[in-house]
Amino acid sequence: MQTSEKNRSFTQLIEFEIEPHQQPALVSALSAQTERLAQDFSGFLSASIQASDDGRRVLNYLQWQTREAGEAAFQRFESGEQDFWQLIRAHQAKTVTFGSFQVLHSLERSHDDALHCNLVHSG
Repeated sequence: MQTSEKNRSFTQLIEFEIEPHQQPALVSALSAQTERLAQDFSGFLSASIQASDDGRRVLNYLQWQTREAGEAAFQRFESGEQDFWQLIRAHQAKTVTFGSFQVLHSLERSHDDALHCNLVHSG
């Protein structure tokens, strides 16, 4: 693996399709699960939980320092240590879609209100 690839952060997106009445409980369960991940894995950078206006979709966004850190967390999901599959059944998710992405470009606003662009070269 090249040095620039080692420095790329890694993002996991998990989208749940649910009935609207399931949304508050799913968001609460994902919030608790995300807090456990943040405490248990040193490679955790950030997370957000987002909901569609119609209440039928919930998106769990997790960002990790490395692909390895994200994959280690996902292995824990699969092994049942974080009760991920139970969470899916309990909230009657119709579909669950997983996506994994390397961060190649990011834009952030700094404390002094300036915009900072971080571009990671793939070469």
